[in-house]
Order: sequence, then C-alpha cells, then structure tokens
Amino acid sequence: MTWVGNVASAGLVYGMARRYGRAFFSGRMGRRLLPEPVLAQLTQAYQRHGAPAIFLSRLLPVWRGIVPPFAGIAGVGAARTLVPVALASALWYGALIYLTATLGSNLDTVLAFLGHVSRVLGAIALAMLVAVAWYVVRRLKRGKKGTIS
Repeated sequence: MTWVGNVASAGLVYGMARRYGRAFFSGRMGRRLLPEPVLAQLTQAYQRHGAPAIFLSRLLPVWRGIVPPFAGIAGVGAARTLVPVALASALWYGALIYLTATLGSNLDTVLAFLGHVSRVLGAIALAMLVAVAWYVVRRLKRGKKGTIS
C-alpha cells in the first residue's frame, strides 16, 4: 500500500510539473529559483541519461523527492519516468521491509550490539572529555605564570 501511494504521489507531482512547471520557471520568480541555463542543463541530462538516472536517483534519499517534478519540467515522457520510479520505489520499500523484518526477528542480537557500540562510544567520549580538561588546565596554568600580580 505504501508503494502504491508513493508511486501515485510521484505520478501526480510529475504530471503537475509536466503541465505547469515550464511556465512557472519561465516567470520572474521561477527564473530566480531555476535559471534558464540550469533548466537547459537539467533537460539535457535527463535526455542523455533518462530512465537509468531516474531509477538510480530514486534510490538516493536526498534526491528521491525531486526526481519526478524535475523529470516533468524537463519534458521526459510519462513511461520513461514512472516505470523507473515505480521499480526504484519497489526496491526501496522492499529493502526497508526486509531490514525491518530482519532486525525485528533478531532484536536481542541487535540490542546487544547497540549496547556494545554505546559502551565504546561512551569510552571515546570520556577520553575526549579528559583530554579537553587536561588541555584547559594546562592553558590556565600557563596563563597564571605569565601574569604579573
């Protein structure tokens, strides 16, 4: 169900961007947000790399949300956009479900590992705190020696 909603919303955003995006970005505010040379470069990149770039970009958390609207603005066809979006989303959500199920069925092991990591990070934090305290005390002692009373 999540996958269907994700692909449907990506399709809606793609369609809106395809229908209204170019007009918006040719206006005054749109040109400030996305200048024409950048828009031309974006369009050229989508034409050159197409579906593989869309697929790979949808697997990257930072870029997932901007792929469909920019594909629409660039004028990439619906099938060439939405098929890789759907496949990448299926892979993304499938991996999330698999990892969640794996972690859930091995919860004791995961908690033991996290406890170990917490102890190691705590020791590192303590060592850093001691080093900073030592440095501060040393600086203060040096400062007292150089002052005239």
